[in-house]
This record gives sequence, structure tokens and C-alpha cells, in this order.
Amino acid sequence: MIPAKFDYLAPTSVEDALSALSQHGDEAKIMAGGQSLLPVLRMRLNAPEVVIDLGRIDSLRGIREDGDALVIGALTTHSEVVTNDLVREHALLLSKAAAEVADNQIRHRGTIGGACAHADPAGDMGSAALAMDAEFVIAGPGGTRSVPAPEFFVDLFETAIGEDEILTELRVPKRTGWGAHYEKFVRVAHQWPIVAVAATVSASGGTISEARVALTNMGSTPLRASAMESALSGAAATEDGVRAAAERAAEGTNPPSDLNGDSDYRRHLATVLARRAVLKAAGA
Repeated sequence: MIPAKFDYLAPTSVEDALSALSQHGDEAKIMAGGQSLLPVLRMRLNAPEVVIDLGRIDSLRGIREDGDALVIGALTTHSEVVTNDLVREHALLLSKAAAEVADNQIRHRGTIGGACAHADPAGDMGSAALAMDAEFVIAGPGGTRSVPAPEFFVDLFETAIGEDEILTELRVPKRTGWGAHYEKFVRVAHQWPIVAVAATVSASGGTISEARVALTNMGSTPLRASAMESALSGAAATEDGVRAAAERAAEGTNPPSDLNGDSDYRRHLATVLARRAVLKAAGA
């Protein structure tokens, strides 16, 4: 289908983008890489009067260090997250998850900020950001504010970004030396995951000292597998050591039932994938 008619704006600064958003209000939609918005427009599931394209705002791109954190601009593409040396060294899980997003064409256009702001519970980057304890920096008329990942993802396709605000960057605590893996289960290549698990692990001497595990498509938002994380502390980085902890991966989740599988099937998948993800992250 052809999208409904809309006006197109391409500001070159965050300030201009916020001004345009303030002027047009709920008649406007923000576009980053366009990989989520454009299909919605083509199917006429949304028909904004104005599309505000952030693609010309150079300040929203790039990856840099800031003390104990990495700062990733909201318009940084998935491909850049995959290949960036700083991400690989200090936030390997983000690189692993971004490598599993769709295909090369989409990874070269889609952005980490756009993916997180879209807040699809089946999206790959939300759980990775959650497991990395990322903070989301949001700009609005009153200035900027930082929102931790557990508070950023509010509900299905809903985040803490206000109608007059724009996501500008992610601040990710460094997990230097931590192993990481993103285990994703699909029936068809490049499909949204039926279930996926993002895991990053600090292990030495065959023992896991700390683990961060988050789940994709196990509820209306990305979810931390908190019970599993607790059980992994001090566990042996072996098949048997991780298996018992992984049995708790689905605790507190509310997975959907659809044509790809019912909720009980997804709970089972979560335990299997969580075990695989943690073992691979721990180098076992």
C-alpha cells in the first residue's frame, strides 16, 4: 500500500526537532532509521500529518567513552554497534544482539535508539539494553533527563519518552572483560524472535561471579530474569551448574500465546535458551 499523504521535516539539530515536535504535537511522528515506522505507514496503521526525520542530526550519532560508561547516540546504526571496537570491548552483549537484528540491509539503516523507542517486546535490542543496565537520555522542552532501562520500557510499544521529547543517547556501564551471548529462536530466518535471551557474565576459575540475563518476547516489555541471576551467583560455569539456575529463567514472566507458540511453550523455551546463552557467555 501507499502511505497516506504527510508533510516531511528534516531538522539538523535536536533543538529544531523539539521545536517541530512542539509545533505539531500528536499530529507528528518521529523517524530515526525508518525500519519500524515506514512499514507502519505503508500499511496505514498510522497516518501522521507530519514526519520529523532525525537523520540529519549528526550529534545523535556515534559511540564514545565517558568514564565508566559508553555513550551511544540514538541514531547509531545496528551495523555500527556490531563492528565498533569500544562496544566489543566494553559492552559485548550489545554487539552480539545487534548482529542478530534482521538482515544486513536493515542493520545498516535501523538504529539502536529507534529500535528501543519502538519498544516492540519481540525486538532484539531492548533486552540487551536492559541486561546491560543502560540508561536512556531523553531531551525535551525542559532539558534532558536520564531514565534507567527498567523504567524506560513501560508497556507494549510504550516507553517513558513523552510526546514532546526525543531519545538522544544511551549510556551503558562498561562490562569490560565480561562474556556475552544473545540466543534467539525463530522458525524462519530474520523473523522476530519467538523467544530470545540476552546474557552477559563475569566468570573466572570456572565460577560465575555475576550475571545479567534478560528475556525477549516473554511479556509486554523486555524482562530481567532476576531469579536466575541470583541463582547464578557463585555457580559453576558448567552444564550442570547453569541448568539448575536456568530452570528459574521464566519466573515472573507473562509470555504471549499466538500462532508461533503458547505461553507454556515460551516458558520452556526461555529455560533452554537461557541455559545456552549463559554457558556460551561464560565460555563453557
